[in-house]
Amino acid sequence: MSKFWSPEVRELTPYVPGEQPRERLIKLNTNENPYPPAPAVEAALREFSADHLRRYPDPTSLALREALAESLGVETAQVFVGNGSDEVLALAFQAFFRQSRPLSMPAISYSFYPVYCRLYGVERRPHPLDDQWRVDLDAFPEEAGGVIFANPNAPTGHGHGREAIARLLERVTESVVLVDEAYVDFGGESAAPLVERYPNLLVTGTFSKSRSLAGLRLGYAVGSRELIEGLERVKDSFNSYPIDSLASALGIASLGDREHFEACREAVITTRERTRGRLESLGFEALPSQTNFLLVSHPEHDAAQLFVGLRERGVLVRHFDTEALRDHLRISIGTDDEMDSLIEALESLCR
Repeated sequence: MSKFWSPEVRELTPYVPGEQPRERLIKLNTNENPYPPAPAVEAALREFSADHLRRYPDPTSLALREALAESLGVETAQVFVGNGSDEVLALAFQAFFRQSRPLSMPAISYSFYPVYCRLYGVERRPHPLDDQWRVDLDAFPEEAGGVIFANPNAPTGHGHGREAIARLLERVTESVVLVDEAYVDFGGESAAPLVERYPNLLVTGTFSKSRSLAGLRLGYAVGSRELIEGLERVKDSFNSYPIDSLASALGIASLGDREHFEACREAVITTRERTRGRLESLGFEALPSQTNFLLVSHPEHDAAQLFVGLRERGVLVRHFDTEALRDHLRISIGTDDEMDSLIEALESLCR
């Protein structure tokens, strides 16, 4: 530790992202899309003039927000954009969750949530998943400093339908309910249409997963104008130009290519279900998933040893060394060929 650090920095335990290996591995550890971005994105990249880069971008990202609003069926004023959904979530924690009551969240969910709590001084109240590893919406109290959960949840993969979330919003009315929809396009049901009825609902999403743009860093939020204005106030106190001109142009191009989006989404879903069946035939227990990953365990094999064995065979998956998840591996869905290689490696390890 450095003597120059602020006292708060000494207490932080930063989020640890999935490994980005330098060697050639089949990379199934960070839930990236195995398919390339839409052809329209490549065309927009070729046509983008470098001259645009000498000027600051539009601080309101109006064109991108308009395209998102049309895609999501909401008003432009109900859309906020940022550098990946992680930045949008960080701004939301600052804007809405620094309250006198603790923030309610699942005990097992996106591991960045507790990091934000420590960073911004937000007290949190974790709630256990139910006996089927699902987020227990009924456990969230009416009186809270806010509610946040991923839907579908990470890393467990289960998602609640829109009506279940509506029932939660009927109970929790005096604080923000944030539904993190990073994986919703792989089988979930978006809560975005509910923002018209519930002014305390904020829905976040990303271009990183279903739109194959993890390297671009684009995220968004949808909510009432009241909530969007809160995000804008924090954003403009931190960085008035979060979305650069190139990212905006490529994001708009991606939204315009619906055919490619649907084809890649369906391919991932099909491969996921095929892989789940093959893993179960090897004795693995795989949770049902509405995401682009599977959370699996094997009753006869140690997950940490499987992780090492897979890496030695050129396949990289994610192992979380926590008490709740130590016996599990999270496996991102790749191409059919990549998943064939995964199964082949596991067959050799599970003999």
